[in-house]
Amino acid sequence: MRPSGRKLSELRPISIETGVMGHAEGSCLIRVGGTHVLCSASIEDKPPPFLRGTGQGWVTAEYGMLPRATHSRNRREAASGKQSGRTQEIQRLIGRSLRAGVDRLALGERQIVIDCDVIQADGGTRCAAITGGWVALRLAVNKLLAARQLTSDPILDHVAAVSCGIYAGQPVLDLDYAEDSEAGTDGNFVMTGAGRLIEVQMSAEGAAFTRAQMGELLDLAEAGIAGLVEAQRAAVA
Repeated sequence: MRPSGRKLSELRPISIETGVMGHAEGSCLIRVGGTHVLCSASIEDKPPPFLRGTGQGWVTAEYGMLPRATHSRNRREAASGKQSGRTQEIQRLIGRSLRAGVDRLALGERQIVIDCDVIQADGGTRCAAITGGWVALRLAVNKLLAARQLTSDPILDHVAAVSCGIYAGQPVLDLDYAEDSEAGTDGNFVMTGAGRLIEVQMSAEGAAFTRAQMGELLDLAEAGIAGLVEAQRAAVA
């Protein structure tokens, strides 16, 4: 039995509310169970210096957690003058993931920055940030298309992410914190709407896992991503 009472293959309840930030070109508040992430997309009319003159655009991301996103207060990273290694690793993952779903030549020489701020954390914050970040990106690109600043749609496909793991000896989909903290194997799967893999992060937190177990987790992830993509479609419709 999972602590939440969910079935092994059941996602947490998901909602995506768009247009939550009046100044951002695209924004949403994504809620995946108890994990809530505010995502915004900001369009900059020039690319980073290393892409100037190439005709290509760029999508990048920044990630952070509010001090009381967790059970006890965490000090703001700005107060220490630097980001933690975890924060840097997560925001690079978000940027890589979203770029995989974009034709950067079609985007042209501009940059879109995706900001992901965790309001409340209950496991899977990076996955929620990627899934919500895509919605914010989609809305921002829609504005460029409506203004005829793009000649073709640079977004190639949906991008979403979900966690899977081995909990109490069973493969489970979409781990919350109670499961994540006790999981024997923990994995994050980033995929396109067509089911193509972008990135897989897996590690044995306890006993080593088998290839067959990895296949079971991948099957769960594919089904979970399909559900997340449906939520994305509904949000941007």
